Amino acid sequence: MTSLPINCSLINHSVMHQHNRLKIFTWHIHGSYLFYLSQGDYDIYIPVNESKSEGYVGRGETFPFGDNVYEVPAAQVRDLDFDVILFQTDENYLFDQFEVLSEYQRSLPKIYLEHDPPWDHPTNALHPVTDPSVTLVHVTHFNQLMWDNQGLETMVIEHGVTASEHSYQGTLERGIVVINNLPTRGRLLGLDIFEELSKTIPLDLVGMGAEAYGIGEVLHPQLPAFIANYRFFFNPIRYTSLGLAVCEAMMQGMPIVGLATTEMAVTIKNGYSGFVRTNTDLLKRDMELLLEQPQLARQMGSNAKKTAEERFHINRFTGEWFNLFTAVAAKKQVYKLN
Repeated sequence: MTSLPINCSLINHSVMHQHNRLKIFTWHIHGSYLFYLSQGDYDIYIPVNESKSEGYVGRGETFPFGDNVYEVPAAQVRDLDFDVILFQTDENYLFDQFEVLSEYQRSLPKIYLEHDPPWDHPTNALHPVTDPSVTLVHVTHFNQLMWDNQGLETMVIEHGVTASEHSYQGTLERGIVVINNLPTRGRLLGLDIFEELSKTIPLDLVGMGAEAYGIGEVLHPQLPAFIANYRFFFNPIRYTSLGLAVCEAMMQGMPIVGLATTEMAVTIKNGYSGFVRTNTDLLKRDMELLLEQPQLARQMGSNAKKTAEERFHINRFTGEWFNLFTAVAAKKQVYKLN
């Protein structure tokens, strides 16, 4: 674990400053996204507190973060100099920054990374960021389209995932679903669809809170090996951003079955990399076809991998973030408190 105790945090910061590496401060919100973001050529600082409250869990023990991800005790954050502040939730933007950042740090260039589509209303919800000096980044074009960004200039940086060491095998005649806490998240994430199709299609559910369905949580580093033998990946979610689990499964070479909603509708091509529909009766037939024809499933999985390599390559992802961090950091002003 890389940590920044009081005596060495400023020393490490000084060394990094000499090497002109960009210093990004953010909160640990989505662990898998933060892990992929950390693959870039810059340093990321995340706060940690004793209670390990949301956003303040530090590096944690789930993801194999590299040496460029630094824990900072929340009370010491204001002692460091950063190049960019990256917000990832409304709480970060509306409350957390005033609790952990100094006045000077709150004057630094800012990016708001919007992970989700609007929840209050799919087309009329106003995005909470109204400050034109904040760069608003969406993770999908669907999200950018649906939010009312209130005239702010926005951009999209699509997901990026690393290549998997565990390629698709597809020998198990079952489908796999990967969603955390699906039993408590209901229709939004497709609990009813999963339960209905599970009556006639062999489906397994992996994720936190899924113990009642037989498996439960599989930690992110072990997930690729666990799902590699399943015949297809099923995403029953009605309304969300494009899940990283979908991108990861595609990168493994798995055929994808899901709903033709949100960004999924333009990510999976029917009959090529999998099947996406709004008719769940047809989805049932698609699943049966993949179970009956393993060679077809393998070909579709191969096509899904090609799509992922073209669209979700980690170098494209981190390159776009590096370019954005660099451009935004250039706006940094010399600021002195009286």
